Parts: sequence; C-alpha cells; structure tokens
Amino acid sequence: MTALADPAVDRDHAEVEHFYARQMRLLDSGEADAWAATFTEGARGAVAALAAEGETHRHWVGMLAVRPRGDGSLLAESYVQVVAVRPGEGPRLHLMCTCADVFVRQDGELLVRERVVTRDDRR
Repeated sequence: MTALADPAVDRDHAEVEHFYARQMRLLDSGEADAWAATFTEGARGAVAALAAEGETHRHWVGMLAVRPRGDGSLLAESYVQVVAVRPGEGPRLHLMCTCADVFVRQDGELLVRERVVTRDDRR
C-alpha cells in the first residue's frame, strides 16, 4: 500500500501525539485540575476521580490514527495500555483499551470535546 505524504495530516498527528504526552503525564502525576483543563467545558462533567489508592498508573497511548473531520475537529483513535505499580511489586497490565477522542481548538489549543474509551475486558 502506498501512501502519499500530507503535511497537514502529519502536523495534526504530531500535535495530537504531543497533546497525549502532556495529558497522560498530568493524569499519571495526579494533577487532576490541570488534566481536567485539557477537556472542553462541556466534557468536564464526565471527568471522574481517577487516583488509585497506593497505586501508580502509567498510561501509554499507541497506534494513533488522526483524521480531520468536516466540522474542523479531529478524530484521534488509539490503543491505550494502563500499567499499574504498587510499592514493592512489579508492574502489571491493569487495562487495555481503545480510545476515540474528538479534538477541537479553543484559543489555538487542542482540547478534548468527547472521549469514548472501550475496555477490552468488557466487550
């Protein structure tokens, strides 16, 4: 399969990848307010308390595909692994999910307007 390079798609992909790197670090380090601010106002009502007592979570986002939509938003689909670690124990795979985010721009910044996470263990 031959794909032609599209600078706009490449730029969107890189921007979304950078967004996830920042957003997941905020989540994993417990910076809930800063993490919540990466969502649009309408999407924040669905943000739940995510800190696990005595356990550290690390999120890895991979296999990212980004597509522009007709309304100017971006659809980003990815696989997400959540690795959990408790003090004195080795890391373990906590969750494997797919994630579909709809991104919009507000004041020149990408924000998540909508997120659908599907856990592989609940399909």
